[in-house]
Amino acid sequence: MSKFTRRDFMKTTMAAGAAMVMAAPKSRVRGANNDLRFAVVGTGGQGGGHIGYFNEKQGVRVVALCDADKSHVEGKAANFEKKYGSKVDTYTDVRKLLEDKSIDAITSATPNHWHSLVTIWACQAGKDVYIEKPVSHNVWEGRKMVEAARKYDRIVQTGTQKRSSEAHKAAYEWIHAGNIGAIKWVRSFCYKPRGPETNGIVYGTNGPNKLPDSVDYNLWCGPAEMEPLRRKELHYKWHWVWNTGCGDLGNQGIHEMDLGRWALGDPKLAPRVISFGGRLGVSHTGDTGETANTHVIYFDYKPAPLIFEVRGLPKKKGDRSMDNFRGVRIGVVVHCENGYFAAGDGGGWVYDNDGKKIKQFSGGGGGGHHQNFIDAVRSHKVSDLNADIEKGHLSSALCHMGNTSYRLGKKMPVDEIRKTLGDNAEMIDSLDRTLEHLAANEVDLKAEPLTLGPMLTMDPEKEQYVGEYSEWANMYLKRNYREPFVVPDKV
Repeated sequence: MSKFTRRDFMKTTMAAGAAMVMAAPKSRVRGANNDLRFAVVGTGGQGGGHIGYFNEKQGVRVVALCDADKSHVEGKAANFEKKYGSKVDTYTDVRKLLEDKSIDAITSATPNHWHSLVTIWACQAGKDVYIEKPVSHNVWEGRKMVEAARKYDRIVQTGTQKRSSEAHKAAYEWIHAGNIGAIKWVRSFCYKPRGPETNGIVYGTNGPNKLPDSVDYNLWCGPAEMEPLRRKELHYKWHWVWNTGCGDLGNQGIHEMDLGRWALGDPKLAPRVISFGGRLGVSHTGDTGETANTHVIYFDYKPAPLIFEVRGLPKKKGDRSMDNFRGVRIGVVVHCENGYFAAGDGGGWVYDNDGKKIKQFSGGGGGGHHQNFIDAVRSHKVSDLNADIEKGHLSSALCHMGNTSYRLGKKMPVDEIRKTLGDNAEMIDSLDRTLEHLAANEVDLKAEPLTLGPMLTMDPEKEQYVGEYSEWANMYLKRNYREPFVVPDKV
């Protein structure tokens, strides 16, 4: 008899496990009355909303909650029992939750650095996924999510709710039919206040600050570096720190980035990107944030570019209101030969080139997005999704491209930036309006210069940078993952 080694045993066990994973989609367990059984992973602000969004849909039951912060998960579980009269299972480690074969789908509103891994693990466990935006923390892991969804035949919806907006869908179809001529450019906007100071200050110290007793910090960090806590607040403020977040470009801005890419017909990654901006007007506050609160990015799509503008500072110093562009504060402007479409959440108006209203497109702003996911889970057709994971990946990757250009940039005088931008009329327009905005906020650009990032060239097929600066830019395509929370090369 041949000797059966430990290595042979491991190979056999792994092969059997893979077969079980592949078989999982065909062996679902349903609850009473064929209800779909959902679990919510990440139960803070957005995740808390998920509990109600899904549990109150017909034919859906939320049966489990998971969060690395025990106070979050225990508090939400208690509220759930009080409100709905039933108990849910609770977990702090998502790996334990995913072992439950009776769960059909998860929804996840963890911090950005967890999005990719939790999605891939869930797909491997045979579960469908509703993943919040941005879908990834970097470009590479976003593509791995797409690969996992396809390999394990999973339904994966991105939390870019505006993809379910009736207004934008109808408007884009009307525009693409040529009703106001060819698209000349698209601008997306995220002019959003952050906190009472309307600038997203992250108060902190050199640290380390005390972590909440209720948090398993190892699980909370997961794939990210387990850095000492410099900021005073662990939750939410992670958006403004590179280790875990992507700034408002990837927080609120991903919605409007997605609207802009959709307006252009859903192209792949832009062939070139350049940006300028800074974390301005907050240095005197003890701010420990890292991401830009003022940021302009140019995506060199042909024949029409996409320009994105982030503003976290108010209209002027001491004010609480925010700027707008053609009436849009958070939304999109699609400028065509014979007019433009300016829209926010619930839709907007088409204007001619003289500013006269031509046609209105209105709707619910994407309120049916969660139901769309449920319907697609039941039909098991990716084509039924309004925001399939690949759409979410590409739009999220544009946010990462803008941040990469910025992070590779250098602080420069305004004249030098203007000279570098040259005859790029749209970027010069954005620069001039940004300078007016910063002056109104009394930002001294000699003391706090703007940062101009390099023009980066992307190979949209390979999703890798090429040419000048590519050696540096490609370092931002993927992060170093912390064992055992590693996004796999082969999903």
